[in-house]
Amino acid sequence: MNHTANSKGFYGNFGGAFIPEMLFPNIDELKRVYLQTINEPSFQKELKVLLNDFVGRPSPLYYSRNLSEKHSANIYLKREDLNHTGAHKINNTLGQILLAKRLGKKRIIAETGAGQHGVATATVCALMNMECIVYMGKVDTERQMPNVERMKLLGATVVPVTSGSQTLKDATNEAIRDWINNPENTHYIIGSVVGPHPYPEIVTLFQAVISKEIKEQVKEKTGKEYPDYVIACVGGGSNAAGAFYHFIDTDVKLIAVEAAGLGLQSGKSAATTALGQPGILHGSKTLLMQTEDGQVVEPHSISAGLDYPGIGPLHAHLFETGKAKFLYVTDEEAINAGLELTRTEGIIPALESAHALSALNQLTFKKDDIVVINLSGRGDKDMLTYLEHYKNI
Repeated sequence: MNHTANSKGFYGNFGGAFIPEMLFPNIDELKRVYLQTINEPSFQKELKVLLNDFVGRPSPLYYSRNLSEKHSANIYLKREDLNHTGAHKINNTLGQILLAKRLGKKRIIAETGAGQHGVATATVCALMNMECIVYMGKVDTERQMPNVERMKLLGATVVPVTSGSQTLKDATNEAIRDWINNPENTHYIIGSVVGPHPYPEIVTLFQAVISKEIKEQVKEKTGKEYPDYVIACVGGGSNAAGAFYHFIDTDVKLIAVEAAGLGLQSGKSAATTALGQPGILHGSKTLLMQTEDGQVVEPHSISAGLDYPGIGPLHAHLFETGKAKFLYVTDEEAINAGLELTRTEGIIPALESAHALSALNQLTFKKDDIVVINLSGRGDKDMLTYLEHYKNI
């Protein structure tokens, strides 16, 4: 199976670049510079040094004894939560800030939901002395206040978005509007594998370091060439794309976990593959939740990072072809899985990652199976939500 986009940016039936005319020069320039730069030894060396010395890569692959005993398998956690800034997002923002330098752009914009991509973007902008503007839904600024303060401390301007559901979709809309109005001096660091080509491919390749390390670490720890399962949560899907990338052309079972919210049929969900249809969202053709006349349905998840009405075109392709199995986890199930990991392993996961952990309860393993869960972020940012649901702890 082909896991790279074709020349027009399509993964099978999904992808492409459906953009306003004013953005074509920017997209063309980005594609040209990206293709020229991505394999340059000097670029790869600069990125590798930053990933190792600034981010702290490789992130550990941790054997979870308690989860392994409970589920009768060998369960490992890929500890992206231990990266600098607390999530996988920094892998992509470092790569893109180096591209921005080569593009000659001095002003950086980004969208964020859970705030982790915003923090990672503000971090690399501080490192490279660039202006940073982060668009964030007003609802998300309230439920992810610690990350808002981190962004401000790093020198970023955080713009609360009050349109629509005031969450990730609306923040992305505002960031795109900004880019249309400031095309010459601005680079838009998209945080997930969404948006017009070449963004889904760029973000996937910068996140692919996750699966590259998983492969090497599984071999070192178990002697096996590959794990049997790789499990990751999917909102837009950057951590899953990174965790899956080097296993797409293998027999590894890829498990993508979406947010069911209050339930698939509750009207308060973000389970795109269960509820969505093909359509255009934020510059690419993908699966998205929409009404019969094509209006986007507002998503819901207790996790700000999964509160998105679509998925990246690569994931839509993996779903359509059956290469990845998609599961759905409710708010309550995610909270319970996050609390379980906290109390049995001493690791507080992000609510996004807690969805991936909860999927263990929907799967049956063999005793010798190697199961890797991408622990995409840590739960510091979600403490208020955890405490709200468990006021007795």
